Amino acid sequence: MKVIYLDNNATTMVAPEVFEVIRPYFVERYGNPSSMHSFGGKLARDVTQARERVAGLIGAHPSEIVFNSGGTEADATAIMSALATMPDRREIVTTRVEHPAVLNLCKHLARYKGYKVHWLSVDKQGLLDMDEVRAKISDQTAIVSVMWANNETGVIFPLQEIAQIASEHGALVHSDAVQAVGKVPIDLTNTNIHFLSISGHKLHAVKGIGVLYVRRGTRFSPLMVGGHQELDRRAGTENVPGIVSMGMAAELAASHLAGRTQGIARLRDRLQEELLKAIPNSHVHGHRELRLPNTLNMGFEFVEGEAILMRMDEKGICASSGSACSSGSLEPSHVLRAMGVPFTAVHGSIRFSLSRYTTAEEIDFVLNEVPEIISFLRRLSPFVNRDFDRACVVQ
Repeated sequence: MKVIYLDNNATTMVAPEVFEVIRPYFVERYGNPSSMHSFGGKLARDVTQARERVAGLIGAHPSEIVFNSGGTEADATAIMSALATMPDRREIVTTRVEHPAVLNLCKHLARYKGYKVHWLSVDKQGLLDMDEVRAKISDQTAIVSVMWANNETGVIFPLQEIAQIASEHGALVHSDAVQAVGKVPIDLTNTNIHFLSISGHKLHAVKGIGVLYVRRGTRFSPLMVGGHQELDRRAGTENVPGIVSMGMAAELAASHLAGRTQGIARLRDRLQEELLKAIPNSHVHGHRELRLPNTLNMGFEFVEGEAILMRMDEKGICASSGSACSSGSLEPSHVLRAMGVPFTAVHGSIRFSLSRYTTAEEIDFVLNEVPEIISFLRRLSPFVNRDFDRACVVQ
């Protein structure tokens, strides 16, 4: 059975070009780039090239690129560095819809370290209220951490405007851009953003490699202390295969940004419109324009997301639920709850996330299967009133 993979916001396949480039680094070019001998020294040059490629993707200087293990480490390093270098400021501003890497760290800092966290709300379309942003950033704010694009809905936030507001109060700015990099253009050349997180496995590099952008001139306190790697900003032997894969993936992403993202958006929009037409009581979560080109989050009322995923899995279709099913929790998505999505839809929410490898034939297959899956599950649902032709909540 062919697998139709529409869960690319969770992880992506390694691009074939990336895989071919990194093969020699496991069995032939396996030296330590920090070594003095030429066998390792050649790898140092490869690391430098990868750094330049990543910098080129986001409009940064190569010296601003710090390689690490992934998005979670990058997020933690940025936030903890800001708090360490600005000890007189005890406040953090972030959103209620952040990835758990930021969300749970901020909760931890509030509970155990005494920091005050200001939580920014979103409206029904997943958008921020900029008046609230202005009201909650103050001269006591150490760092403002706002994701570039939401991982569940794809909604894009106005980071440039947020960074400008923060700069007026001398606060540092961090963005978890894990979902955005490689999908939408990002140019940090003339911004007030100090830190930005990237994860390789979200843009067709291998797992276990990431980047923290640190703007030149920003005071910095490393999270990982030990050796002198990464100019003393992140200790630990360099993950050369991962770094090289990140560089190649960044170069490929830059070459695809102009054209292929438009094609992905067209497939996403076709999937959206056909599902809306075929399935009554279905909804799109998040702003329909201000979102990533590859992301579609839909709510199907009166059914459970876990049941939808199980039925789709039987057909070889991979997607994600808005519910925290992977953790065994029946609690719905914190993102959709923050958006005020009704109970009847929040538990039946599915995120479809495409990639440049998604084909029209795969979308055709999904469109053929999903409406019938929803119809079947609704016939079993206790929330459907069968006295009506359409689904409705039992009173």
